[in-house]
Amino acid sequence: MKTRIDRDQLADVAGWVARSLPQRPSAPVLAGIKLTADGIKLTAEGFDYEVSTRAGVAALGGEPGTVLVSARLLSEIAKALPNKPVDLAAAGTHLELVCGSARFTLPTMPVEDYPTLPAMPQPIGSIDAAVFARAVMQTAVAAGRDEALPMMTGVRIEFDGDRMALLATDRYRLVVRELSWKPDTDDLSAQALIPAKTLSEVAKVLAAGTDPITLALTAGTPGEGVIGFEAGGRRVTSRLLDGANYPPVRSLFPEEVHASALVPADELVQVVKRVALVAERTTPVLLTFTPGDTTLLVEAGGAGEARAAETMPIGHYKAGESITIGFNPQYLIDGLAHLGASHALIEMVGAYKPAVISPVGAANDSQSGDGERDEQETHPHRYLIMPIRVTR
Repeated sequence: MKTRIDRDQLADVAGWVARSLPQRPSAPVLAGIKLTADGIKLTAEGFDYEVSTRAGVAALGGEPGTVLVSARLLSEIAKALPNKPVDLAAAGTHLELVCGSARFTLPTMPVEDYPTLPAMPQPIGSIDAAVFARAVMQTAVAAGRDEALPMMTGVRIEFDGDRMALLATDRYRLVVRELSWKPDTDDLSAQALIPAKTLSEVAKVLAAGTDPITLALTAGTPGEGVIGFEAGGRRVTSRLLDGANYPPVRSLFPEEVHASALVPADELVQVVKRVALVAERTTPVLLTFTPGDTTLLVEAGGAGEARAAETMPIGHYKAGESITIGFNPQYLIDGLAHLGASHALIEMVGAYKPAVISPVGAANDSQSGDGERDEQETHPHRYLIMPIRVTR
């Protein structure tokens, strides 16, 4: 193999493939990036039996061939190279990389030992890349991190005609994000549970382009299906998590609320961050809403400990009595920071019942002038957060 490629393009594809690979692969070859040149383009591939990535970039001539080298090492080298074209050439059991006066020699691994990437599943539709990336960002924040509960580490995508819903929960909070897309068939009805880490990386990278994302799906036995994403010459496939017993999380949303408050989202984020400086890891921040008062009291700390309190103006609070409700500060910040709106509507049943945070003034979100929702409208983005019981 021998070819020449732009430095930035090499760094881009090598970094993308490297990020998709495990830090501790089960076999050395699974830490590799497979480079294939045909004189016109250079194709980079990565696969660890769970996630596969493939990207092609234009090449400037050369000789066809294939090599397998360390993805991490190639990525780090490519990022550090001077801004000049990069020459790649296979020489025996090594890959020679030359960029200006910089020269590197990387050992290669046996290409014949590398697994064949899975085929792209059957396309099922497409969606605007920026819209999809924003929805993934808003949803994945609520996915669990505990690998002992793999179902909770995923984002569930529900396809129902031209509507798509993304759901994620770690048992302490829940996000449901609904949006429109373009299915290939009007009667499509399917579900898929994708690792949140993989989906976030896919959305971030593919959203950088202007092409819509094509979604592809192959259903199978629980945990054996495959989902695919393709846009701008890049392709990703991921094995699905077993979502056969995914809990009916939509039932957690309260059917009626007893109190609601309209608050400026960014300002509340900053207040919570300041007040939470005195909070221990398991210490909640307390929000106190009072009828007839257009200010919110935010507190943290306890007797014998450091304490903090701050008041801030709010749009309104509608309820018959005061409510003091406690939340994990980081969970509250996550919910507010990813709304994509200037204001948040916090709907509460009581001090010890789940609260729901929704954007006010966001795209595709119908609100009345005072921030209350039209009861007939569906909620495109809802963030449910469990309170922490506090005795005062």
